[in-house]
Amino acid sequence: MEDRGWGTLPRPGGEAQRIPGPARAVAREPLPYEGVWRFTAQAEEASVPMARHAVRDLLRRQEVPVADEVVQGLLLIVSELATNAVRHAALLSPLLAVEVAVGAEWVRVSVEDNHPYRPTALVADHGQTGGRGLLLVREITKEAGGVCDVEQTAAGGKVIWAALPLTTLGGY
Repeated sequence: MEDRGWGTLPRPGGEAQRIPGPARAVAREPLPYEGVWRFTAQAEEASVPMARHAVRDLLRRQEVPVADEVVQGLLLIVSELATNAVRHAALLSPLLAVEVAVGAEWVRVSVEDNHPYRPTALVADHGQTGGRGLLLVREITKEAGGVCDVEQTAAGGKVIWAALPLTTLGGY
């Protein structure tokens, strides 16, 4: 897995990405743990645990003051999103990208691929053993007081992201 630490620079592609959270009226110096990091990997099953471990290790290395429940939620979200990219997008997108953005009060994880299909979180048939990944991502995000979305990339692919507050809001 390749680590392309983007630090506090704008997100690749030129557009600055603001991590959701309360607006601050006063300009401030970034906290030591704030920044944006991007990892790329092959769209294959072995990349799913690699992505999860890379996110966990990054949060530890940067000493992000994040609640354990939030870390567990983020790791599950990364696993679900990376698994979806491997299972459903690998044919048209042999690489996937995982991005971690940390702000003063929020942490956002995203998985990007070049497949044009934009998934939706539908209610799955209870007889099926799969098909609930995006529902799970949405519920984990909602429970933690965060937000999630799917966006189209400039290259025609998609990025699915979830942003959670560093501390839980009483949900978990």
